[in-house]
Amino acid sequence: METLPADWLSLMILTFVLGMKHGFDADHLATIDGLTRYNARSRPDMARYCGTLFSLGHGTVVMAIALGVSALAGRWVVPEWFGTLGAVISIAFLIALGSLNLAAVLAAKSHEMVQPVGLKGRLLGSLRNVSHPALIALVGALFALSFDTLTQAAFFALAATQFGGWGHALVLALLFMLGMMLTDGANGLWIARLIARADQVALIASRVMGLVVAGISLLVAAFGAAKMLLPAVDAWSEGRELMFGALLVSIIALSYFVALRLRRQPAAA
Repeated sequence: METLPADWLSLMILTFVLGMKHGFDADHLATIDGLTRYNARSRPDMARYCGTLFSLGHGTVVMAIALGVSALAGRWVVPEWFGTLGAVISIAFLIALGSLNLAAVLAAKSHEMVQPVGLKGRLLGSLRNVSHPALIALVGALFALSFDTLTQAAFFALAATQFGGWGHALVLALLFMLGMMLTDGANGLWIARLIARADQVALIASRVMGLVVAGISLLVAAFGAAKMLLPAVDAWSEGRELMFGALLVSIIALSYFVALRLRRQPAAA
């Protein structure tokens, strides 16, 4: 588990940034992409809200787990291997997702838009093709039933014990969900608009985002591995979690706006 900020305000800001960063997870992008594309054909008005509904369901489960863990925090001591196992699983997933998305960009034909590639979404089967708002939120909720969500919930609950109790855990989980809703919601809206404009500019925009998502996934995995293997890197990064999170979100957001600007440019005759 990472070192937490010593004051409540910094911890709240860090949690919100982590939520935004989590919303850019390749698995999130891939599932929201699939939900948006499915609804774009039959319910275009609903398509633009798929990302928001997905993150609402996901965040609700995070809050529920955080409250449950905070209630047990006084009687449960997190084993030392818990954080290490979580880091190893996270690194493995990031490498897989980064590699798959990089391969998707390189393999896409010139007339095809690049679609994000995910791992968890494939386990949902037909649930990826739903239109009812409650079912879209359910997909997000099922997505949250994973080891990384447990570690996030433990993070909120353990952080809350420093400042109070379950109420503080709920605030942190809510901030995490709001950050995630901001990025997931923007992603769903962007995909819906990108689908509506299937021209050369849209093809370029999809490649920009695909390369950035793949690159960020691989870089974060490499940095996580360096922290585990090199004590000097771990010591240097201590206390800089907020800066790193904000930097990653800024890079992805910048690429998002670059791609969005490309999409708005008039297509070549």
